[in-house]
Amino acid sequence: MAAPQQHPMSPQQHPAGPPQLPPMAPPQPPPAAWGPPPGPPPGWGPAPMPYPPLPRQKSKGPLVAVLVVGFLVLSVAAIGIIAANRGSKSTSDSANAGYDSYTYTPEPTTTTTTTTSETETSSRRSASTSTPKAGPKAVIALGDNPIHAAGLGAFNIDGCALPAMDYSPAGQDRFLRASLPCIESMWKPSFERANLPYQPVELVMVTSQITNTCGSMGPDRTAMYCDGTIYWTPNHYANEQGSANPNHPGKYLGQLAHEYGHHIQWLSGILRASSQAQYEKGGWDTPEGLDLNRRKELQATCFGGMTLAPLSHGAVPGDVISVALTDAGNRGDYPIYPNRDHGAPEKNAAWVNHGFKNNETSACNTWVASAADVS
Repeated sequence: MAAPQQHPMSPQQHPAGPPQLPPMAPPQPPPAAWGPPPGPPPGWGPAPMPYPPLPRQKSKGPLVAVLVVGFLVLSVAAIGIIAANRGSKSTSDSANAGYDSYTYTPEPTTTTTTTTSETETSSRRSASTSTPKAGPKAVIALGDNPIHAAGLGAFNIDGCALPAMDYSPAGQDRFLRASLPCIESMWKPSFERANLPYQPVELVMVTSQITNTCGSMGPDRTAMYCDGTIYWTPNHYANEQGSANPNHPGKYLGQLAHEYGHHIQWLSGILRASSQAQYEKGGWDTPEGLDLNRRKELQATCFGGMTLAPLSHGAVPGDVISVALTDAGNRGDYPIYPNRDHGAPEKNAAWVNHGFKNNETSACNTWVASAADVS
């Protein structure tokens, strides 16, 4: 394939066979302020809560005169307060609904005041006494998303202590949970530098049929990422046996790195943007929608290669890295599959190695790559 704008990686340079571990360690971001089937589109977030109904007004004939006098007194006081505070900004305690509501924006403080009289009690919500400080927010964009800025990548760590691999569901759970803190520590600085929100990914082991916000899934399919959580299917991966995907710790680490790539997309706003773009193209299974889906999946594969880069500096054994790269390069849209939604195996091999060798998010910007590079 022709090389993408920043991605010199044609199939002539990467034969159909599995890629080998590059002899040279990949470059790291410059030191500065160190700080497979896809699921349905991510949820759009909960709808805002409706306003509570107003209290029913009761007839209070004898109190009318008193209330009128009280109203006049309060009106005069209110005019004085408004004059004293003219020019100051007002605060609002209405919550934002939607995708970016998961960011770290503190909720306004509220107080409840109870006023009693002879016959009725009312509860009022007071305005916040201070303006909440806004935190980083996801940017709903694809090629120009801030996560693609220069100097961002997976940063070096001192080591990553992984347990001996046990291929039972409990053993896979231990191995993956030991891997995640290492991955989190490598990626969090880039989110801070890009001013994007960050939160750790959740991990759920799926050993029976479940339903989540992205739909239903069983234990015999590949892992799935959905709204901040990796749903891992240990039985599926333990039963994958063959020369192309041996039962080796590298396979598990490589697939975890790919799913974490989707977490990067979710936090940055790319998943929301890609789902919106697919909707505008008529759905994920249209020709244009499938092209977008391949770009999304191949970027997650490229991010997965980036995740493996710092670990190759001695944090984990070299054979684990080599098998992880090989396994990722052997996955993709084989002719027997009905939909071309993840990219051909040779494209997966090219992108995972491209991410591994460059370790720059800008090098994994599949959204600006040519159609041939994401076929």
